[in-house]
Amino acid sequence: MPRAIDGTKRKNRRAKILKLAKGFYGDRKSNYKAAKDAVVKALDHAYSGRKLKKRQYRQLWIARINAAVRDEGLNYSSFINGLTKANVTLNRKALSNMAIEDPAAFKAVVEVAKNALKK
Repeated sequence: MPRAIDGTKRKNRRAKILKLAKGFYGDRKSNYKAAKDAVVKALDHAYSGRKLKKRQYRQLWIARINAAVRDEGLNYSSFINGLTKANVTLNRKALSNMAIEDPAAFKAVVEVAKNALKK
C-alpha cells in the first residue's frame, strides 16, 4: 500500500490551524509549526480570559457600589449586610447600574438597608 503524504486530512487539519492563526504576526500566521503553538496558547488564554472576565466585572460592580454607598454614609459590607437582613435580592450588576443611572432609586435602596441595620 502506498504511503499517503499529501492527503486531504492532513491539508484540512493544517488549514484549520492556519485559519485560526489569521491575523497573527510574522511566521505565526503562515508557518504551520509556529502557528500551531501560537493557536494553542491563544485558545488557552481565551479560555482563562472568559473566567477572569466574570471576576473582573464583579470587582468593578462592587467598587462602583462601594463608592456610591460611601456618599450615603455606609460602607459596602454593611450595605450588603443590610440588604440581606431586609431580604432584598438585587444582584451587584443591577445595584451598580442603579447607582449610575438612577441615583434616587439607589438612595431608596440604601435607606432600606439602613433601616434593616437599625432593627
